[in-house]
Amino acid sequence: MSALLTVESLDVRHGLLQAVRQVSFEVAEGETLALVGANGAGKSTLLRAIAGAHRPAAGRIGFAGQDITRRPAHRRARAGIALVPEGRRLFPELTVEENLQVANASRRSGSWDVDTVLEAFPLLQPLRRKRAVSLSGGEQQATAIGRALMTNPRLLLLDEVSLGLAPVVVEGVYRSLANLIEAGTTILLVEQDLARAMGAADRVLCMLEGRVVLEGLRGQLTREQVTEAYFGLPRQEATA
Repeated sequence: MSALLTVESLDVRHGLLQAVRQVSFEVAEGETLALVGANGAGKSTLLRAIAGAHRPAAGRIGFAGQDITRRPAHRRARAGIALVPEGRRLFPELTVEENLQVANASRRSGSWDVDTVLEAFPLLQPLRRKRAVSLSGGEQQATAIGRALMTNPRLLLLDEVSLGLAPVVVEGVYRSLANLIEAGTTILLVEQDLARAMGAADRVLCMLEGRVVLEGLRGQLTREQVTEAYFGLPRQEATA
């Protein structure tokens, strides 16, 4: 598989704080890469930098063979990068269907429309005319992902999919994500739930204090290895 996304030696700062330090990795077309790490590891900042919402201090971002490091966010969206941010950021007074249609302004040609999104997320079908403010957390998350799909992205960036959701709701959202993965959607997934991340992804990349400290195929990494990297623990402490 060829690389759709290439990140090379990326540095991202928040003022004097360096949130991302010399991060490099690739995501192949059709691959699901899970980005894990504790709070403050730099995961969300990295996603925002890829989406164009945060300008890097150094390094390079390549997408579909083009250097997009200095390209503004709206042009990245038109090129096929869609970000589902932490917090969902729906329009509360609009219905589910209206929130989905908001994405039409940056929509690329493709198979995703209101009907196919509702097919992928069955829990939204009876809610299409319900206002977002009245939705549960899981329903809002599904709507936010569906809105991103409406742009027909080549790369879907998902930030903290399960954050704040009850386990039974997370199960439903991940069932829908499995449909997207099976359809060949390329996904970069930020997730704190290690079990979910390792169950959904082809590869796992772990960050600690802004750096990549572990990367590997799902089947080649153990839960213990990822936990050690996640918390920055030496092996004897992680297994004590």
